[in-house]
Amino acid sequence: MPFDSTGKVSFDEVYTAPDPRPFFTALREVDYHLPQLAKPYFAKLIEERANPTVLDVGCSYGVNAALYRCDATMDDLYAHYTGEEAADLDRAGLLARDRALAKSHDVRFIGLDVAAPALAYAREAGFLDEAVRADLENDDPTPEQSAVLAQADLVVSTGCIGYVSERTIARLADLPGGRRPSMAHFVLRMFSYTPIADSLATLGYETVGVEGLFKQRRFASAQEQEQLLDAVRANGFEPSEQELDGWLCAQLHLSRPTDRRGHQ
Repeated sequence: MPFDSTGKVSFDEVYTAPDPRPFFTALREVDYHLPQLAKPYFAKLIEERANPTVLDVGCSYGVNAALYRCDATMDDLYAHYTGEEAADLDRAGLLARDRALAKSHDVRFIGLDVAAPALAYAREAGFLDEAVRADLENDDPTPEQSAVLAQADLVVSTGCIGYVSERTIARLADLPGGRRPSMAHFVLRMFSYTPIADSLATLGYETVGVEGLFKQRRFASAQEQEQLLDAVRANGFEPSEQELDGWLCAQLHLSRPTDRRGHQ
């Protein structure tokens, strides 16, 4: 299996499919479940706000939004997209089934990603209210993109930190209009959140870590495990029991604005 620049197995090809079936088929094989573990934390933050708008960074096919909007688990979504019924549907039929599954909520979801096919599907399925395709690592958002992204009360992610850095996150925290969203990022232990926390601190944020580790997925091979455990050590950690047992693990970091322009 090919590896990306971080040493992880690359799943890039599943984000270019016109629908999520390849995504869920591939990630089911490695027991990818981090969005399920993140769901109750995101739900608590959502419930603290009235009619909030949530921005999911690296949203792919809108998995975090689908879990919330469809009152579903990851196992539900795996069964939904990899079962016989899904296999017999074309894209239009799959979309119609998803629109019927999504429930009405007082929460709005915006998705940010570079993968156009994944974003398009999540938007058409009704998981996302709006979608922004942008590479904020390299480019400032356009005025039109800024207007959408600036609506966020809460910015979340489940595994994209490391592919996006403080450049993206600081841009989202300092959009025109002075609105500062709270943030909740699940970060794999091979990556450091410190540069992001430091960058946000200059914008009036305070960051705290949530105790405990969260299993993202199983290592896809012994080679991947060896490479990523070396990366964990290089980041200043000793591998945990879960990591030695074959799991990529993440930590949750909460960054909240402390000035009055932010949303507490």
